[in-house]
Amino acid sequence: MDHTPNQNDDLASVLETVEATYEALHPKSARQQTTAALYMPGGNTRSVLYYSPFPLTWAGGKGNRLTDLDGLAYLDLLGEYSAGLYGHSNPIVQAAMKQAIDDGLALGGPNRYEARLAEAICARFPSLELIRFTNSGTEANLMALSAVRAISPSRPHMVVFEGGYHGGVFQFRRGGSQLNVPFGWLIGQYNDVEGTRALLRAHAATLAGVIVEPMLGGGCISGSREFLHMLREECTANHMVLIFDEVMTSRLSPSGLQGLFDIRPDMTTLGKYLGAGASFGAFGGRRDIMERFDPARSDSFGHAGTFNNNVLSMAGGLAGLTQVFTPAEAVRINALGDRLRERLNDISAERAVPFQATGTGSLMGLHFGRRTTHSDIKIDAAGAADLISQVETLFHLEMLNQGYYFARRGYLALSLPTTETDCDAFAAAVDDFLALRGPVIRAALRDQPRCPLRGNT
Repeated sequence: MDHTPNQNDDLASVLETVEATYEALHPKSARQQTTAALYMPGGNTRSVLYYSPFPLTWAGGKGNRLTDLDGLAYLDLLGEYSAGLYGHSNPIVQAAMKQAIDDGLALGGPNRYEARLAEAICARFPSLELIRFTNSGTEANLMALSAVRAISPSRPHMVVFEGGYHGGVFQFRRGGSQLNVPFGWLIGQYNDVEGTRALLRAHAATLAGVIVEPMLGGGCISGSREFLHMLREECTANHMVLIFDEVMTSRLSPSGLQGLFDIRPDMTTLGKYLGAGASFGAFGGRRDIMERFDPARSDSFGHAGTFNNNVLSMAGGLAGLTQVFTPAEAVRINALGDRLRERLNDISAERAVPFQATGTGSLMGLHFGRRTTHSDIKIDAAGAADLISQVETLFHLEMLNQGYYFARRGYLALSLPTTETDCDAFAAAVDDFLALRGPVIRAALRDQPRCPLRGNT
């Protein structure tokens, strides 16, 4: 059959060449993927870690560098999807965890660390009057949402937002996941101030509360100050519980985005880096809500979890938050991220390529498509998203071949070991990529409207 050339031929051929280079560089990771697929579906036990043609398998990490099975080194710009804030080998965190191991694991009761960690977190986030620990951000959101619904049984519904992600069973991009917990969801449009206000008022009688990421993790789309303050005002006026999901964003200032925006939510969920590399989640907030988890009460909410207070998470988390991620460090790493984001957007403008860096502080999303404002980024049609996905794949594999590791969807989370020199090198690599591949990208995306939201953790 004759093939009629079209504007995507160049993109397809370039991508084929780059994939071939990637495969040639990583034979051991390829073999590891084949072996893993014999025992795990797709060779995978965490969906977001898969990318085509196969993911790299890591042999180890030190500081903010990773080494794969083939012995190749990478600058880690992914930071374990924001959980790896301390890097891979912080000596203070490692010493605390080693001491916890030496003192004994699986103690089956309260330990010396958990109350001190709870105190440190509550001090950092003043809206948390009481706190409880879980094993992940997903669990934290499940417990917070369940508690809100339980204290308001006549109000069974919760508001979430299109593009929101609150864990593996709380995904709300393009209609959500078939595995979502079947609560009564009402889905609003993120950053739509008046539309959301109308939604909350229209359904006030049946709404227990609202859960929102103050910055959407899928795409790093920042919530506007006006939008987030409106949520606080309407929840207060209509006696709804406002939950800030700061599992990812609590690192974006000394007291999270709630501190940056001066908003006091009723409940907050946390996770990721606060376990210092071990499993962690937490939920907390107003005393009158959280006291329902007091087991001495006759009407107590039960809250189980074998590893909620495991000594590795508690010891590492305490050392990290009190000795490493100080308020001054929070300011420093987020200023570094802001400078990198600004530089990448300047490069994009200079190269006239439809590429944009979004986000706040040390978290950012890199998008291909027409440049637009943060609040105007919407979900693209499937055809546009497919083309953009091909460009993202090209960018991702080219950067991996150059020694830079981040998520396929363009998600970056800078870790504390990241330096200005690291950011300079990455910005130069992006500049080289846009200079070389810009004509191909412009041709492929000429008629595509805007950047799509991406992914989960």
